[in-house]
Parts: sequence; structure tokens; C-alpha cells
Amino acid sequence: MSQRREVRQEEITLVQHLITLGGLKPESFELPTMVDDYENAVMGSINFTPPEKAAYAGDIVQVVYRDSDEVPVVITLTKNVNNEILDMDFWKKDFSKLQTYPIPEKVAIFNNNGMI
Repeated sequence: MSQRREVRQEEITLVQHLITLGGLKPESFELPTMVDDYENAVMGSINFTPPEKAAYAGDIVQVVYRDSDEVPVVITLTKNVNNEILDMDFWKKDFSKLQTYPIPEKVAIFNNNGMI
């Protein structure tokens, strides 16, 4: 992971939306002000609480997004054993750099068949 940085408003907005899509209340989670970028910020994945603080305890929700270059992106929001947001993981199908950061209106719940 890279050096910690301040969380951006667009990240907070997306996380809060994903928490809601996962059937939970955003106010139930206190988001840290500092995060770590994964993969040198290429795909957009961020870590809220390092694994050494609390281990992975499951996914809250998984959504899909089509980047501005038309490449599909899967975004997974996870929590740790302390019921805190662990990370928001982006996986872009072709592993290229994220072109446009997703907004809530552009993501859809992901299931085994793709989008709902």
C-alpha cells in the first residue's frame, strides 16, 4: 500500500451509496478520514482499515459500473470483524486505469448473471 491520504468526497459519496445498496444505514459506519490506495491508485481501490487492525469479515455489496472507456468495472465494498468498512475494491476487466470515477447513478447491483 502507498502512503495514507485524505479520503475524497467522491469516495465518501460512493461508499455511503454502496452501504445503502447493501441494505445497511450509512450512519452506522464511521468512515476514517485517511485511506490507502491499492495498486498505486490505478483502478481506484482504497483501504479504510488495514488488515492488521481487523480481519476481513465479508462483503457488504458488489456493484458493476461501465467506465467511460466502456470497460466493465466490479466494485466490492467489504467490512472487517469490528463491523467497520475495510475496503472498496475496484476490479476493471482489462486491468487498465480507471478513467472516470463512478457516481451513485452509474452503478448497479451485481449478481451471478451480471447486473440487476
